[in-house]
Amino acid sequence: MTKNLKTLIHRLTGVLCLCAMLFSAGIFASCTENKDEVEEFANWKSTNDTYWQKLYTATEQKIKAGDTSWKLILNYTLQGQQANSGATLSYRPEDYIIVHVEETGTGTVTPIYSDSVAVHYKGQLIPSTTYTAGLIFDKSWSKDVFDASTSRPAHLQVGSVVDGFATALQQMHKGDHWTIYIPYQLGYGSSKTGSVPAYSTLIFDLRLVGIAHVGQKLKI
Repeated sequence: MTKNLKTLIHRLTGVLCLCAMLFSAGIFASCTENKDEVEEFANWKSTNDTYWQKLYTATEQKIKAGDTSWKLILNYTLQGQQANSGATLSYRPEDYIIVHVEETGTGTVTPIYSDSVAVHYKGQLIPSTTYTAGLIFDKSWSKDVFDASTSRPAHLQVGSVVDGFATALQQMHKGDHWTIYIPYQLGYGSSKTGSVPAYSTLIFDLRLVGIAHVGQKLKI
């Protein structure tokens, strides 16, 4: 074997070893990166199903114990069916929204489906991997903490929001401040909507500050 040929083989061997080292490093780096990645909403459907069942059961117990600050409100589309049918109908936990009354207002009327409302609200999810207090996906005020003196309410049509939100609005009076819990069946269901993943329980901090009937304008 000539000296030039030996030199060429030596160089090729070095190149192949370097490539192998780089390839191996790439694989290990990739595995390390994948290992460090976090799945934010892992097992989200089962997590929300379990959360809702526990919350529903706990709310039932509080109501039976006489705590009037908690309410179970049947989805507005189902209300009246039992009276109309004359039969005893059975409903599931996910047919209800859960309400915790934070403050009771002085209003005497409640909105109807065709009304418009002025509200302050913040919507968030149940705790997830890194959002331990629950991802805030929307809110009507700009500051971190609600300030009634600087916050401008959002104007919404009762009939344009998800069933759970509409159910709450139609039970509220002006001045009411509620925390409402909406099962995904009465929220966005099995569809991802914006930053809200499918099968998400929705939690709203909600304050009703104005009501307008059809043909009227909200003055707030």
